Amino acid sequence: MIDQRLLRTDLDGVKAALSRRNRPAIIDDVAHAARLDARLRDIQAERDDIRARVNSISKEVGQLHRNGKSDEAQALQAESKDLGGTESVLAGEYEEVSAALRDRLLGIPNLPHAAAPDGASEDDNPVVIGPIAHHSTYPEWQRVPHWETAVELGILDNERAAKISGSMFTMQRGAGATLARALCQFGLDQNADVHEEVRPPSLVSTATLTATGQLPKFADDAYAIERDDLWASPTAEAPLTSIYANEVLDDTELPIRLMAHSSSYRREAGSAGRDTRGMLRSHEFDKVEMMAYATPEQAPGLLDDMVQRSERVIAALQLPYRVIEICTGDMGQSHHRSFDVEVYAPGADAWLEVSSVSWLGDYQARRANIRFRRHDETGKLIKGSEFAHTLNGSALAVPRVWAAIVENYRNEDGSVTVPDVLHPYMRGITRISAD
Repeated sequence: MIDQRLLRTDLDGVKAALSRRNRPAIIDDVAHAARLDARLRDIQAERDDIRARVNSISKEVGQLHRNGKSDEAQALQAESKDLGGTESVLAGEYEEVSAALRDRLLGIPNLPHAAAPDGASEDDNPVVIGPIAHHSTYPEWQRVPHWETAVELGILDNERAAKISGSMFTMQRGAGATLARALCQFGLDQNADVHEEVRPPSLVSTATLTATGQLPKFADDAYAIERDDLWASPTAEAPLTSIYANEVLDDTELPIRLMAHSSSYRREAGSAGRDTRGMLRSHEFDKVEMMAYATPEQAPGLLDDMVQRSERVIAALQLPYRVIEICTGDMGQSHHRSFDVEVYAPGADAWLEVSSVSWLGDYQARRANIRFRRHDETGKLIKGSEFAHTLNGSALAVPRVWAAIVENYRNEDGSVTVPDVLHPYMRGITRISAD
């Protein structure tokens, strides 16, 4: 969440920054949060005054008793009792207002970075790299949608997946399943030089999803296991972010860089009929995620590095791609600055997002209470702590990369050539054919 102190010290600045997201309701939420924060401070001031008066009365009562003025002492004791009742009422109001403020702050998105491009929607996202290896024309045999090619080759069986689990679930078979697994291992290997591999739990707590920003805003898009107050993880970003929740790190440990291959689960609420064919959008998919904890000074360099890593994976697969920067009107709830890597799928005739890399600032760390301590130039620990910055990015999301490979590497005879860099992971399969 944003720094609550900014509501007092720079309210106009907060409103100006969030107005760049082009959603007027956000500004109303900020104004409401500022009023709640002001009321909290008023309540606290009233409580402090009451406590001071009660303490003063206590001393006066003692003196009055010593002076034999019991009647006056009793009158003051009655006043103290009334003040205690008032203080109790204020304490209850304080808890209510505090909870309301936290709920409001949880719904307010992150402040966009000053360098993030302004815009109202995805149509305003500028291309910052590429297109690379994108051709003006493609042969007819590459213009076949992957869902048709995959069914003909027997490597995608969504019909039976739907029989097992319902609509918008996918199932790769044979070489298709091997290709999906190969992509995950390739994504891990490409980042193992600096990222520690983690296999986090697939079920996460409400606190974990709240820390990353999925809750409460995106509750309708997550799978809830209500009996146990758990959720199916929508992305490995969620558990990776909470690994150090409620901990204080040392600046000498930072940056901490992690990666994880996991399944991701999303209800895709409201997506019916939109990009739901084949592998383009599904309720469950595999993904390799990168994650980093950093100081504010380290974060910009890490953002550049993670974007380059995501780009290099796609370049190694020799797929046509481009990198776009996400404008303020298209940014995610938690994002401070974001970039997407998109691949071109000639069969679908569309640019598909295959990686999203984001710098979250201290937004998630505030929600998860992840802090770090600094040392001075002599190595002496500096008193106090501050919130860490977090970054995350898709190193490789299987479904759309898989689809782009099937379309871009389709041959005239309907077979699909496996990209060279995946050969070591394919158990000898270099070409996928129907026979």
